[in-house]
Amino acid sequence: MSNTPQELYAAWLNDANVDEATKNELRAIAAQPGEIEDRFYRELEFGTGGLRGVMGAGTNRMNRYVIGKATQGFANFLLGETDKPSVVIAHDSRNNSDTFSLEAACVLAANGIRTYLFRSLRPTPQLSFAVRDLKATGGIVVTASHNPPEYNGYKVYGADGGQLVPYQAEQVIGQIRDIASFDQVKRISRSEAEEQGLLVWLGDADDQRYVDTVVAQSVRPDVLKSGAGEALSVVFTPLHGAGNMPIRHVLAQAGFTNVNIVAEQEQPDGMFSTVKSPNPEEQEAFTLAMKLADEIGADIIVGTDPDCDRMGAVVKNDKGEYVVLTGNQSGALMVHYLLSNLQSQGKLPVNGAVIKTIVTSEMGADIAASYGCAVINTLTGFKYIGEKMSQFEADGSHAFLFGYEESYGYLTGTYARDKDAVVASLLICEAAAYYKSQGKTLYGVLLELYEKYGTYLEKLESRTLKGKDGVAQIGAIMDDWRSNPPQQIAGVAVERVLDYGLGLDGLPVENVLKYMLADGSWFCLRPSGTEPKIKVYFAVRGSNLEEASAALQQLVRTVMIRVDGEA
Repeated sequence: MSNTPQELYAAWLNDANVDEATKNELRAIAAQPGEIEDRFYRELEFGTGGLRGVMGAGTNRMNRYVIGKATQGFANFLLGETDKPSVVIAHDSRNNSDTFSLEAACVLAANGIRTYLFRSLRPTPQLSFAVRDLKATGGIVVTASHNPPEYNGYKVYGADGGQLVPYQAEQVIGQIRDIASFDQVKRISRSEAEEQGLLVWLGDADDQRYVDTVVAQSVRPDVLKSGAGEALSVVFTPLHGAGNMPIRHVLAQAGFTNVNIVAEQEQPDGMFSTVKSPNPEEQEAFTLAMKLADEIGADIIVGTDPDCDRMGAVVKNDKGEYVVLTGNQSGALMVHYLLSNLQSQGKLPVNGAVIKTIVTSEMGADIAASYGCAVINTLTGFKYIGEKMSQFEADGSHAFLFGYEESYGYLTGTYARDKDAVVASLLICEAAAYYKSQGKTLYGVLLELYEKYGTYLEKLESRTLKGKDGVAQIGAIMDDWRSNPPQQIAGVAVERVLDYGLGLDGLPVENVLKYMLADGSWFCLRPSGTEPKIKVYFAVRGSNLEEASAALQQLVRTVMIRVDGEA
């Protein structure tokens, strides 16, 4: 196939494998050279979350042909790794997710690969669990996480239940690149796949094994069963995604009887019609949940994104107002709750480890260290945490206790290799119930942790720069900061520059710059692997909230003036 956007556009129009509906979509943009270029100037690349893009026709879009080609490449990779590969596929509530999942299954089946498929939407972490539970050799999730409605995506997993790490992804990418035309993509129909026993539908028993396993991660089931679970008033919103049923089942089985669902956001909806963005990182996503919580006087609000791997929590502050906890705050609270209770029960292993990413707050690390646990840093992306977990399992060097990233991803337990909003919902609600039984709130405990470890505050700024020009702009920003590093920021000296593009600390090479300041604060520039964004992370540590807030504002303002001037 030719390489220029116009030639690729023409090739799709002339390809007998491309259906008429897709061709009509392409014909409609014949007089729009800019649109043609954007759709065909590249092929979607594997980032921190595999393939992800706007749905539509073209090589730079999510569609059944791009899915088919990616799946054929994955099939070729698997067939080169083992004699009898098998794959589990799950999907979320997004438009076309079910269609894309079946497309992938039919391609795998045509390659003689047995595929296990869920009959409807399921959480991404359940896919990770199912790969391990069924002893499959791979997995696929069709999701774009919390991206806007026009997006969809495709994440690939290995036999350990973790997302492919770079060296594995490169092998799959190589296989995909070797597919010169859609003629090389094998495919059989659903009925043929079923008849040949190559498409197996998963059922209730598979769901229950996952629920049972998550509930088994409870730290203090005795406290929940003694009435603390009943006493806690919970509001839960799945934000139109896959979290609705599994989280309700897990909370009920664990002993939470007062769980109230946000009715307007309960059912799957690929347009996510009640929110600007189905992202529990954003306060706006909790508007309806806060309204319900106000009406019933709830103790805690929990929200999950469409594929239910991210969890956000809302609690009452010391003034009785509902506030959204940051991912770093929720993570620190869960680390403290988990480790303190394991220690009090004599269950804290001597070689326990907490894993976090390089852009995650040091507060959780300090808490973990105070309990004698090792703290290990990885690059951004839960696949790297999963990779460390599998290393621990293989070499016995550490006992995994908790893994998390600032972007609302958490995991405890070794049953999966991806972040799990189901177990995070259980753990944060359990912590809230436990502390309520002691006359405390989660916010009150957070203030206690600030008193003990210091007031850690963090912020994330991101700038969206779309299309081919946006990619170039983001690259130029990173190049400028790399070649012209600041000597000081807001009057504070920059002590160290960590350029992860050089492969620091034994980590894979990644285009990330982190600046360590003399007062213990830091900031980090990182292009998103899944969205057309550049992200800037900030962190400070102060002696109180007022001091830390002022320092954070000054740091953010000074750095972003330069970033916005370059964007």
